[in-house]
Amino acid sequence: MTIIENIAQSLSLKTSQIQIVLDMFEEGATIPFIARYRKEQTGNLDEDQLRSIEQTWKYQNALQDRKASILQILEEKKLLTHELKQAIDESQTLANLEEVYRPYKEKRKTKATEAIAKGFGPLADQIWEQKYDPAQLADAPSLEQAGYILAEKISDRADLRKMVREYIEKNESITSMKKKDAQDPQGIYQNYYEFSNTLTRLPSHRVLALDRAEKEKILTVSITSDVDTLQALLQKKLLKPSSPSRAYLEAVIRDALVRLMLPSIKREIRSELREKAHEHAIKGFAANLSHLLMARPLKGQVLLSWDPGYVNGCKLAMLSANGAVLDTTVVFPFRFMGKNDEVNQESRDYLEAVKVTKQWIRQYHPTIVVIGNGTASRESEDLIANLLEDYPDISYLIGSEAGASVYSASELAKEEFPDLPVEKRSAISIGRRVQDPLSELVKIDPQSLGIGEYQHDVPQKQLRETLDFATDKAVNQVGVNINTASPSLLRHVSGLKKPQINKIVKARDTHPFTNRLQLEKLLSAQTYQQSIGFLRILNGENPLDNTGIHPESYELTNRLLQEAHLSLSDLHTQSFKDALAKLDAKALAKTLESDLYTITDIIQELRSPGLDPRDKMDAPILKKGILKIEDLTEGMELQGTIRNVTSFGAFVDIGLHEDGLVHISRLCNHFVSDPNEVVHTGQIVTVYVVDTDVARKRISLTMIDPSAPVPERKPHNRKGKHPQKNNRINRRDR
Repeated sequence: MTIIENIAQSLSLKTSQIQIVLDMFEEGATIPFIARYRKEQTGNLDEDQLRSIEQTWKYQNALQDRKASILQILEEKKLLTHELKQAIDESQTLANLEEVYRPYKEKRKTKATEAIAKGFGPLADQIWEQKYDPAQLADAPSLEQAGYILAEKISDRADLRKMVREYIEKNESITSMKKKDAQDPQGIYQNYYEFSNTLTRLPSHRVLALDRAEKEKILTVSITSDVDTLQALLQKKLLKPSSPSRAYLEAVIRDALVRLMLPSIKREIRSELREKAHEHAIKGFAANLSHLLMARPLKGQVLLSWDPGYVNGCKLAMLSANGAVLDTTVVFPFRFMGKNDEVNQESRDYLEAVKVTKQWIRQYHPTIVVIGNGTASRESEDLIANLLEDYPDISYLIGSEAGASVYSASELAKEEFPDLPVEKRSAISIGRRVQDPLSELVKIDPQSLGIGEYQHDVPQKQLRETLDFATDKAVNQVGVNINTASPSLLRHVSGLKKPQINKIVKARDTHPFTNRLQLEKLLSAQTYQQSIGFLRILNGENPLDNTGIHPESYELTNRLLQEAHLSLSDLHTQSFKDALAKLDAKALAKTLESDLYTITDIIQELRSPGLDPRDKMDAPILKKGILKIEDLTEGMELQGTIRNVTSFGAFVDIGLHEDGLVHISRLCNHFVSDPNEVVHTGQIVTVYVVDTDVARKRISLTMIDPSAPVPERKPHNRKGKHPQKNNRINRRDR
């Protein structure tokens, strides 16, 4: 089977699709470009499918390279047999390939290699024939040396290792115990002090929790094993019924099992569990990031951004409807207090802060106030809510500060706002990410956004690549304004690299672009082709330049309009949209000698020119009242925004400094294996209070309406119990 056939089989696609995509990659085509503008050739493969092809292609090539290397080594050592070559050729994974190769690897010094060097190999072979009583062949010290050789031989056999591994994975558990002198003052790992979970039912977040606790030397983690049963299985496989070597070989088999096989297999199992958990965590992180980047922007809103603080004051930034900084300042309403102190509303500092804020409101006429959710957020919300009683047309919301401080101290922030101190840049970031989340959040390292799970424990290169892909996907789905997009945003546009971005920024600073064709002279032919469909020109010379229609299809678009007796001059009229809605895409594709995908996309773009897909998402919740954790009562109904989705549930912003947790078992009335199947970051949800822990600032929520009738639960296929209550260990990563 060829590599392409392997990929097609593993991804349930046609070999022709795989070949076409690989050819496009070879020609320099990007995933966003192929997904958007080459649907006919690929059979409408999306970005995720294309990435899977790319990754599987790389893996299969690495597998083939490793096979070739192993075959060469075995040939040089004259160890290659027909059966061994067949086993290597049939290996579908790198792990399986290494198992086949294990007995022939150059080994470091072991008891077995030392015994072979001393000349005990022939004795071991003679014993293995099971024709003689070992006691008749050699003395005890010699038999011991031969036993080392045989034990390693047994341990290296791929079929035996597979049998033992499958038994452990199916029947055994992972356990943990707190170390005697371990320090865990906050009880972060308390749920794991005496813990046991079958391997078949072990959730990924528990794997990562156990790994971290073990690394921090708080827990001892191990996998159980029924040695007697495993030994019996091996003996049945290896020993002849009437073997004169039986007693001796039973001891050898046990040694091979306990000393060699079990430790390495358990390491392999834990490594595989860890790898799968990492993949799950990274996938969840990427999903959260995608939804965050695709959050609905609050367009056209003059906005007051309020970054709260105690000693260092509250940093304020007034932003115009397009994000321009109109004014900045710092006020100190809580200068001489801590988080547990009472706010003095009569103090000079407090009154001065109120005065300045009201002056700004009268001067700039904001419609929304965004309050950061960090230190002094609670007190700031009280101040703003009380102040806005005099301004009924102004609402406020609690915005995430995650990553704002990272951005404010970055080189990029220094370039954007060289004359502003770090703290004021932070206020600007908090506000701008509400006005246009995508444009602002691409400037911040995703790992600083508080949306991942065990993000510091997973392979960082893999995490970075996955998050970059998620960002690229979001940016290209939305498209960017070529005349206003930041270099950070342009970096994620299909085909654009730093040199091309610098050219674009330099050119537009002199003369803003009025036509896409102006970029044709600025960029190489390939870069232009790959990027231009995702670059928008607002109010330009050609209305099509503010759509997702690629310039290569402009002629086709004009022919379509002629065929439909329509004119671009009527592009934004209702009659134009109504006429487009009546068109027969199939008939047009035939008449115009094009494909259905392209024609359908052109019609959709013409019906909604300049459409932002984010406008379909839930809008942020705007508030006018005040809510404290003490105000919450059991059963209270609230609206909230999903802030973070984890393996065990979802954290919901209900307008407090503290997010509430909806456990996976409370997401809906049926069994859920993955919270991402039910909720996503940025989603507006209705939740109900289950209970609160004021002292620990913890809020338990449910998305199941307490007043709704409880449906009859049907048994599900999942073995065992539902996931255990989580100890919120991942909050350290938030």
